[in-house]
Amino acid sequence: MFGLFIGKVRKVHQEKMLDLLVDQELGPHYDRIEVAEMVQVALLCTQFQPSHRPRMAEVVRMLEGDGLADKWEATNRPPHDGLGDDHRSDPNGWGSFNDYHDNGGSSLGSDEARSIDMAEEMELSGPR
Repeated sequence: MFGLFIGKVRKVHQEKMLDLLVDQELGPHYDRIEVAEMVQVALLCTQFQPSHRPRMAEVVRMLEGDGLADKWEATNRPPHDGLGDDHRSDPNGWGSFNDYHDNGGSSLGSDEARSIDMAEEMELSGPR
């Protein structure tokens, strides 16, 4: 379940529809730039591989406005593996969480199910 939620948030972020994530009771009384930055930090902190997640000191710096753009760009840089445009490797370590597939239902492909199983077994935080 968690992986599907992260996939939906990532899709909303990519489509620049972050208003869907904000409490409607706030109305227009929030900073759209801050929401975008918080979502980016959250996506960095929820990467599939724990070793790819930022350390807490980095998170604090990003929340203070230092280094988020660099970390986001480095994390989302396309791979240079020479395998062509059809190769769908995942430089972020998000596994299948990086893709959200809406097939008109909640059915999962084998890759998605495997990634969710691994995420449930994986420790969410730990020494690096």
